[in-house]
Amino acid sequence: MNRINKNVILALLTLTSSAFLLFQLYYYKHYLSAKNGAGLSKSKGSRIGFDSIQWRAVKKFIMLTSSQNVPVFLIDPLILELINKNLEQLKNTSHGSTSECNFFCVPRDFTAFALQYHLWKNEEGWFRIAENMGFQCLKIESKDPRLDGIDSLSGTEIPLHYICKLATHAIHVVVFHERSGNYLWHGHLRLKGHMDRKFVPFRKLQFGRYPGAFDRPELQQVTVDGLEVLIPKDPMHFLEEIPHSRFIECRYKEARAFFQQYLDDSTVEAVTFRKSAKELLQLAAKTLKQLGVRFWLSSGTCLGWYRQCSIIPYSKDVDLGIFIQDYRSNIISAFQDAGLPLKHKFGKVEDSLELSFQGKDDVKLDIFFFYEETDHMWNGGTQAKTGKKFKYLFPRFTLCWTEFVDMKVHVPCETIEYIEANYGKNQQGI
Repeated sequence: MNRINKNVILALLTLTSSAFLLFQLYYYKHYLSAKNGAGLSKSKGSRIGFDSIQWRAVKKFIMLTSSQNVPVFLIDPLILELINKNLEQLKNTSHGSTSECNFFCVPRDFTAFALQYHLWKNEEGWFRIAENMGFQCLKIESKDPRLDGIDSLSGTEIPLHYICKLATHAIHVVVFHERSGNYLWHGHLRLKGHMDRKFVPFRKLQFGRYPGAFDRPELQQVTVDGLEVLIPKDPMHFLEEIPHSRFIECRYKEARAFFQQYLDDSTVEAVTFRKSAKELLQLAAKTLKQLGVRFWLSSGTCLGWYRQCSIIPYSKDVDLGIFIQDYRSNIISAFQDAGLPLKHKFGKVEDSLELSFQGKDDVKLDIFFFYEETDHMWNGGTQAKTGKKFKYLFPRFTLCWTEFVDMKVHVPCETIEYIEANYGKNQQGI
């Protein structure tokens, strides 16, 4: 009897162990592996999958723009950053070969595209077709700043932004307009009084808080999550432009008022100087761009932009500012190679550096280097005759793009404070 009991107990133990082992295998296969797989998909952005509202909204938008020949390209910072990290892989991906949704399925409220308005031939009916496809669309317009200098056309409105919503996801179409400096510009997104401020979470938009300016990008077509889209050929360059894209207009109305009070100088000498100064500024901008050096309009050139949207005819020079940390050891030789011999060099890199180059027609280029302190900035000045040195103090400032003599150039965003410091009581003897 004892022996039978031992065998029964042994059999029961063996059966129990086998059952527990099978349960462990089943649990691992159906729960742990699924959980681990979900975590992997989430890290790649594919947990939501191709049935996500984000992917379906982008797909419908691409179908719409393709059928209507709407010239758009992807500018969404989050998606472009993911694409840039996997660009070589995407270039080798064919349409329809993707099994996972790794980009457009990432949870977010908006996907941003740029529309090249100057290439758009068929704006009529676009809203109606979008609504037939299930989108709810909002169009934001404002006056065209390019026409502010023309009395008869000032106030003409142009489209600046479109927002098309499908269920809980919205496509933000940023309208890029051509400017005369061969760059692209978009306007500020301002809602008019009758517009629904709860249409989408506007505060989460990546573009439209202020006007912006961008280099005209070359485009390439890639397949992203099974969808063919155009993106900038150099996504990293475009991404680097975004945080520094803020644009401010010249004050055209104030300039017209200035010339009503003080007649513009249209003598042969003034016209000749402005032409030479413009050519010198273009040559300086080209040279500094090749060196990778940022610059901005300074002193009299900045005052001319701010006060009269033009070059001051009696200033006799072109003035630029450069941060000392952007100084390059070959800057002098680069300007000399461009045909601009060095006329003066004051100070040194560590203290109060100033360079002056001789342009044609006796127009010179003055470059002032700016030094940053904790609560202010300064540049040095030296009297050519006496050698006496001065320090000119400026409140801290940032740089914005603007348009000046048909060029995209930088000016201080805090222009009034900068000019007041430049021509006010900011001079200290050293």
